Amino acid sequence: MTAEPGPSLYDLLPALHRRRDAEQGGPLEALLGVIEEQRAVVGQAIDQSYADLFVETCQAWVLPYLGALVGYAPLPGYEEVLARRDESAARLARVVAPRRDVARTLADRRRKGTLAVLEDLARDVADWPARAVEFRHLLGFHQPVRLYATHPADTADRLRRGQLADLRRGAELDLVDGPFDRLAHTVDVRRLDSAHRPGGRHGIPAVGLFVWRLGAYPVTRAPAYCRDRDRAHYTFSVLGNDTPLATRPVREPAPHHIADETNVPGLIRRRAFETSTAHYYGPGKSLCVYVDDEPVPLTAIVPADLSRWSYVPRRGQVAVDPVLGRIAFPARSAPDTGVRVSYHYAFAAALGGGEYPRTEPVPEPAPGAPAPAEPYRVGPGQRFERLKDALVAWRRDKAADPSRRQAVIELVGPAVLQEQIDIRLDRGDRLTVRAAPGSRPVLRLLDWYANRPDALRITGTGRGKGPLPEIRLAGLLVTGRSVRVQGAVGRVTISHCTLVPGWSLDAEGHCEHPQQPGLELVRTPACLEIEHSITGTLVVVADETRSGPNQVFLSDSVLDATSAALPALTGPDGECAYAELSARRTTVIGSVHVQSVGLVENSLLDGEVEVCVRQRGCIRFSYLAPGSRTPAPFHCEPAHSGAPDRVVPRFTSTRYGTPGYGQLAPGCAEEIRRGADDGSELGAFHDLFQPQRDDGLRTRLAEFTPAGASSDVLFVT
Repeated sequence: MTAEPGPSLYDLLPALHRRRDAEQGGPLEALLGVIEEQRAVVGQAIDQSYADLFVETCQAWVLPYLGALVGYAPLPGYEEVLARRDESAARLARVVAPRRDVARTLADRRRKGTLAVLEDLARDVADWPARAVEFRHLLGFHQPVRLYATHPADTADRLRRGQLADLRRGAELDLVDGPFDRLAHTVDVRRLDSAHRPGGRHGIPAVGLFVWRLGAYPVTRAPAYCRDRDRAHYTFSVLGNDTPLATRPVREPAPHHIADETNVPGLIRRRAFETSTAHYYGPGKSLCVYVDDEPVPLTAIVPADLSRWSYVPRRGQVAVDPVLGRIAFPARSAPDTGVRVSYHYAFAAALGGGEYPRTEPVPEPAPGAPAPAEPYRVGPGQRFERLKDALVAWRRDKAADPSRRQAVIELVGPAVLQEQIDIRLDRGDRLTVRAAPGSRPVLRLLDWYANRPDALRITGTGRGKGPLPEIRLAGLLVTGRSVRVQGAVGRVTISHCTLVPGWSLDAEGHCEHPQQPGLELVRTPACLEIEHSITGTLVVVADETRSGPNQVFLSDSVLDATSAALPALTGPDGECAYAELSARRTTVIGSVHVQSVGLVENSLLDGEVEVCVRQRGCIRFSYLAPGSRTPAPFHCEPAHSGAPDRVVPRFTSTRYGTPGYGQLAPGCAEEIRRGADDGSELGAFHDLFQPQRDDGLRTRLAEFTPAGASSDVLFVT
């Protein structure tokens, strides 16, 4: 807690001394100014010393000392993390020594041996939702002749255990071998946590902790995609692909409560949606359908299997399939005003265009320029209805007042903008096109012209004075065509955006144009920066005789060519791209053909990499596909382990639009799961630090598991 700044030492002097000091040139004021600086340093140290007494406000290095007072043992690797002072170490420190875990040490020990405390450990240590299960309750056994229970409810519960599977109970069969399994199993004598013969799940001492690594990310009041207007068929996804809907977790009612399907971000099952529609459907819940800006009543929602669109709802009903993310109205009764939907999708991290909170840098005004004006807001109910209108207004204001060269265009709401976008930048311009907080606008680029490309064009005109222009795209989802940068542009930054790989998706979720680029640099000196984004193939077309190579920086992103056999970074006609690539914590699906590299680290390049200039550049702690031709790599797989057949990337999914897109599968080689320089995984999800979370959770699980039981962490997603 910092006290309010008080008057300075000089202000506390009597006015007589200050007046005489001013007459002599202010030597006393200068002396007290130096003393004032040291007083401020001492004051900050005192305030920090007070803050270090509390686990919520103390510095990271103080946490283990506070924990030692209550017998808290730091998780493995904490000492090594504290020895480093970089930003990555600070993020890792929050994972290996979470404050919540330290703060709840005594409270958790009081509940030691209970299932509920294991679920709390998963949340406090690893920040994963979880459900704890004692598998002994799922073992089949012979019923005794004598009934020990006297209460009818206890008798009925005991008689349900150990029964054969009833094929007429589809809801129970739907949950077999999952975290909510109810059927009886034969006993397995192997230990659940055995390192030699793992898998002994259904044993008497076995306790499993099911965890969900994927989170539920919201999409609010977005337009649904009309797949067939005559038959009134829609999809929740604005791209028109099938997408499974996820549960918006609700808080558990009591500390001793064991999580059920509504408390975890799992995928919604059809039978669960049928039996508990009110838990999932409605404004502010997992999903909702809007017609004429009003939610469809709960009584009109019919859970259905729309895999073949064979089910036709009756008049006044709306069929919803949560597994495929499909909606069906009665035939020939599609709403004239359109359909909007709110839902949640499952994904591993806040990556690409989404409504999740983003940290946007505050643009600094150019030297001598005034502070930036209010953003040009685009969207329903805003000053501008179209992005093109905001660009025209900015050009007009810039012509009238040259100080308006720095501008922000903000897209408000989940609008789908279907227009031809041509952004022209003069020298000295600095433009930001971003999504408003809590919004995910979609730019759908259509086939407008028959005789020229229909890409989102960013053109540097070269007119005017000053440095080359800069542009920043943030929080957008671009589909239908590519983004094309050409002309005299200095810097292009793409942050938290999705440039749909393959331009668009078909009904099954496959890319419709897998060989088309998502981003093009055409005869421009632009420096390209991509961060926390998903983009398709990057094509660089340059005149090598007139300028140096383009600088391309990738960080915490996925560069997806839709296949490891297709080029992800290339020049025209598959030639070498005249660019210098630097990548940190990036997943590349596809081959890379580039002039040179700067620094590539903690990245996963699932495709051959060919670098023309191999005398400079550094590639460290990364995965390079066999056959790659690069500068001498350092600690890169599979060359470092010498096992190219075993050490290969294994993803949950490589198809954009699926829940596990870009996520490493649990069976992936440890050299890739822990191949980064800090022991985390390679690729775009490095900063999730999932190996460290897993290690920390297993360490705490061994401490809090009931005596005599064997426990293990079981990944659901």
